[in-house]
Formats: sequence, C-alpha cells, structure tokens
Amino acid sequence: MDRTSGARKHVRFLDLLEYLPPASLLVLNDTRVFPARLRGRKPSGGAVEFLLTRCIFNEGAAEGRFCERWEGLTRGLGAHGGQSPIDVGGGVQIEPLERRPGGAGWATLRASGPGSCLLAALEEIGEIPLPPYIEAARRRAGGDAPRVDDRARYQTVYAAAPGAVAAPTAGLHFTPELLAAAVEAGHEIALITLDVGPGTFRPVQTDDPEAHRMEAERFRISPDAAAAIARARAAGRRVVAVGTTVVRTLEASAREHGGAVVAGEGATDLFLLPGARFEVVSDLITNFHLPRSTLLMLVAAFAGRERVLEAYQEAVRLGYRFYSYGDAMFITGLP
Repeated sequence: MDRTSGARKHVRFLDLLEYLPPASLLVLNDTRVFPARLRGRKPSGGAVEFLLTRCIFNEGAAEGRFCERWEGLTRGLGAHGGQSPIDVGGGVQIEPLERRPGGAGWATLRASGPGSCLLAALEEIGEIPLPPYIEAARRRAGGDAPRVDDRARYQTVYAAAPGAVAAPTAGLHFTPELLAAAVEAGHEIALITLDVGPGTFRPVQTDDPEAHRMEAERFRISPDAAAAIARARAAGRRVVAVGTTVVRTLEASAREHGGAVVAGEGATDLFLLPGARFEVVSDLITNFHLPRSTLLMLVAAFAGRERVLEAYQEAVRLGYRFYSYGDAMFITGLP
C-alpha cells in the first residue's frame, strides 16, 4: 500500500524486492521466543500455570543448581502468593512469592533447580506461549487441528536473543534466501532487539485510546545497528521497519535522544496513535492485526486510519489470513 495515494497491489511476499526502494535499510527484531509456559500442580492437586516474562535477578545458588527471581503471570494459583513450591518438571520448582497490585494474575516467582540457569531448563520442560486466538482455534478444531511444530514455526529465521513471549510476526515471512537476495540486491540489514511481552495481546478497553497504558518492554540497540540507521538517514535512504516492535524501538529511542537512534538498552511503553509523528521509520512491513489492538492503532497512525481500514476491508473480501500466522502488508511511500 502506498502511503501517499492509498493505491494497493496484491503480490506474493517473495516478490518483496521488486517493491523495496533502492538501497533500503531493513531493520529486524532478532528477539527469540523462549518456552516461557510452565505447568504444575498444587499440593491439593489443582492445576497451576505460569507464564514467565522477565528474569529480575539471579540470586546465586549452590554449585550445580540455579536460583532465580522472575516476574510472570499465573493461572490457578488463587488469590494469594506465598504457597508451597510447585514442581513443574525436570527437577525445577516454582515458589510464588507475592502478588502484584494492579495486574490480576501477576506474581513474583522464585525458581530453583539443577543446571546453570532456568532458561536452559525451559528448553526441556517449557512450552512456547502461543497467542490466545491460536490456542482457542486449536481447541475448537480438537483432533482435526493440523500438527504444527510451534518451536520452529513461531520463530523468525534470524531469532537469536531469548527473551520474548511472543514472536515479532512480521519477520515470520522472511527466509534466509530472501534475506540473502536483499543484500545481494544492494539493501542493508540491521538487527535490534525488543523482548515482546504479554501486553502485546491486551486490547484497548478504554473509550479514549489515549487513556490506555502500554506495558513497558525491554529493548537493545547495538552500536552497529545505530550506526547503520544513522548512515541510512544521512544518505536519505529508506528505513524499513519489519514489524511494529521495530517501529516502537526506533521511535522511542529517537524521542529520548532528540531525533537520533542511539545504541544502548532501555524500556519503552510508547503507544503510537493517529496523529503521531514518525521520525525514523519511512516504510513498514506488518501483519494484519486484531481490532482494538495497540498494533492496529500504530499501523493506522503510520498510514492513515481510513486507508488502513479500507485495506483491511479489501483483505477480508479477498480472503487474506490475519494475525500471527497470517499474511502481511508492505506500507511504502511518503506520508
């Protein structure tokens, strides 16, 4: 879709290079979804589920064992923390420590078990946390649901840094061959990291979207990525964000540093609504998003609310697939 005219074409993703402006800089989010979901049972026999979201710190442990503090979401725990440790398999125990106010289901957790760290143990005992709409669809399909290896499918081919509980799904369309072809065609690639949290699935429930508060997510911009972005902007080349997570990272950094994207780590709760200015990103690759989502509102801010809604109506009419495993839009041109 052209941001200037609203004109649209329907093409295959593998033909993307025909539509990228010359010498574009593609910025990718290399976060990796880790098996953050753990299941266990309370001493009473009741089922408990944990969704780990962030390691607060490593408390130190005896040789050969880890002992870590995490934040996370809980289900089935009851109204209070401080219960007995819960076995989640692999010799790992989760000890709920406290509930957090203002967020039902949140708790601070203490994990301990054999090995060097919980992240390593999760590869054996954890499950990939899928978006709620995928889980619901598979429950409805029951035994007729196709078998999918989500550990491979719900991951970009360039995922490297474990820390996300949801994939930056615009990147799922890329193959190693397409990325190599982009470089061969004269485009440049830069990698940043934003660890996508569960808040990405939380719909806007306020009548006034500006009253909605995003949950902060950690990001990292390497010196190489910051330099590549600075070079592209100085040369007037296009900065193509692959996904809304990249948009939020780059625009948050620019807002913090007077318009420049600066190397370093931080956290952002930036919520971009129609009327927002985009200082860094000139083009956007993004999937089709849920109604009332912060992601859809960001896309509407980038390309114009009416144009985006018209494009969505056309996509529905033509049978496009929506959400995480669905189709994509490439929004290009000057606003």
